[in-house]
Amino acid sequence: MSVESVSAQGFAERSLAVLRHVTESARDDVRRAAELIVDCVRGGGVIQAFGTGHSQAMVLEVAGRAGGLVPTNRLQMADLVLFGGDDPSVLDDPLLERAPGVAARLYDLAAPHAGDLFVIVSNSGVNNVIVEMALHAKEQGHRILAITSLTHTRVVPAGHASGKKLVDLADVVLDNAAPVGDALLELPGGGAASALSTLTGVMLVQMAVAEASGLLLAAGERPPVYVSANVPGGFEGNLKLEAKYAGRIRRTAS
Repeated sequence: MSVESVSAQGFAERSLAVLRHVTESARDDVRRAAELIVDCVRGGGVIQAFGTGHSQAMVLEVAGRAGGLVPTNRLQMADLVLFGGDDPSVLDDPLLERAPGVAARLYDLAAPHAGDLFVIVSNSGVNNVIVEMALHAKEQGHRILAITSLTHTRVVPAGHASGKKLVDLADVVLDNAAPVGDALLELPGGGAASALSTLTGVMLVQMAVAEASGLLLAAGERPPVYVSANVPGGFEGNLKLEAKYAGRIRRTAS
């Protein structure tokens, strides 16, 4: 890659090319993901979304945003403090996501119902807490939708003692098409700049939400989606929709 291509325009051109590829290549998988979502919503389930690090950006796209589905819940490491009573200092550990038992605690704190769908996001798909969450959800009978980079996960070793990766446990996988290491623009002498997975991950999430909403509409059902709380009546209307899932979805300020 030339020095000239390491620029705003260079990133825009290359990332848009990948986005176009993703929107075409992922159509069938997005449809399958949407069918999982629709089955969950129709059955009165909640979509439990989990990711760590920058994958939390996609979790925020899934859970609790305007235009998104109401029956969604965000699982995060901070739940250990917010709902589990742990001292806030536990979150200072940069290796917390590699510690055994964390995912099981997060699962228990969320108390999912049997019909809940798990959306698990991880670019590498190999970190211990990610695989542990997928394993635990699978053992409890939940279906799993994974968002990951197949390119990356195929070339890195499993980080969980089981030898499993997220892709091995998912019912449906959405490939974010990010390169190994995520960054898109190779630098002279090694390394790369400008990560891609958030752009493509958000696209995949919103495509799945749109497809699921379309499937519900085609069946004569109204998708339970949020209206922006910053438009008149939005906040009050959202509260009415949330009431059906009282005690099952969290909407914290954090």
